[in-house]
Amino acid sequence: MDDLDTPALWVDLDQLERNIILLANFFQKADVNWRPHIKGIKIPAIAHKAVHAGAIGVTCAKVSEAEVMAWADITDILIANQVVARHKIRRLANLCRQAEVKVAVDHATNVVQLGQIASEYRTEIGILVEVNTGMNRAGTLPGQPTVELSKLVKQTKGLRYRGLMAWEGHAVSIENPQEKHDTIASSIEALHRTVEMCRTSNLPIEIISGGGSGTYKITTPLADITEVQAGGAIFCDASYQKWGVDTQPSLFIRSLVTSRPDPQRVIIDAGFKALPAWAGRTPEALNMPDFASFQPSAEHGVVTLSRPNTEIQIGQVFDFMVGYGDSTVFLHDTLYGIRDQRIETVWPI
Repeated sequence: MDDLDTPALWVDLDQLERNIILLANFFQKADVNWRPHIKGIKIPAIAHKAVHAGAIGVTCAKVSEAEVMAWADITDILIANQVVARHKIRRLANLCRQAEVKVAVDHATNVVQLGQIASEYRTEIGILVEVNTGMNRAGTLPGQPTVELSKLVKQTKGLRYRGLMAWEGHAVSIENPQEKHDTIASSIEALHRTVEMCRTSNLPIEIISGGGSGTYKITTPLADITEVQAGGAIFCDASYQKWGVDTQPSLFIRSLVTSRPDPQRVIIDAGFKALPAWAGRTPEALNMPDFASFQPSAEHGVVTLSRPNTEIQIGQVFDFMVGYGDSTVFLHDTLYGIRDQRIETVWPI
């Protein structure tokens, strides 16, 4: 590891693999499929580790991510987002020839266009109707609006109706355990009622997808969910620790001390281009005595210490647990896989 230039993004392979096994065992015991979201992880080799452990495939945020996963022979993919505009839908239609791909919808206009392009390309696109169960981002309203859009999907040539998807993300950061449980349970109940209405309307619900790393322990045992999209817990980080996941942090940035202008201030060579801190998702220094806080500028990170310290010297390296992997990994070109303080693998991002 001493040969790494800084700032360097690295993962503890032993801890990464323990996290994957813990998650895979959790979902296996619950008899619920695991489809980890890969949007913040980016690395096909890590997706393969999850599939080898028992995941049924991956969740992606957009077509370009799904293309990378299919190129790397991940064959069961959910794009948990709306794919809109002809050039993106064409790519999606082509991708459906290479892998089993499903995509979320929440609007009739999108459904019609997806069907038209899929028919032009003589392929079939799998569809999950996204239901807004309280997060108030995308999704149809629970109940009859979801039923009506589902009926349209089912009768649209070129599309295959697979079921429903929801995300109770508004509950992730709730600190009170009972309030968090009740919020998630309310969301899942709205989804459950909608599933029952769809089935009463003879709609074939195969997949009910939902949950994430910040909610999976509560969401998984609740009614109807057939697969959970928890992916961020594979890396874990300062944010996921606050959100109560059972995994341990495995993703870090190694940075170099470049200046000691004050006994209570340390300047490092990782700013927000390498080690962002936003929305309370702040990196934490490992093994740095008296660490109190971190504030990044573009190319510099300013560490404030809790008391004066003259032992930390320029040229020293320190590792930081990232604040939030989703906002960190994509900033880098390379992820170094470390085992026993040695570089075992180098993954392009």
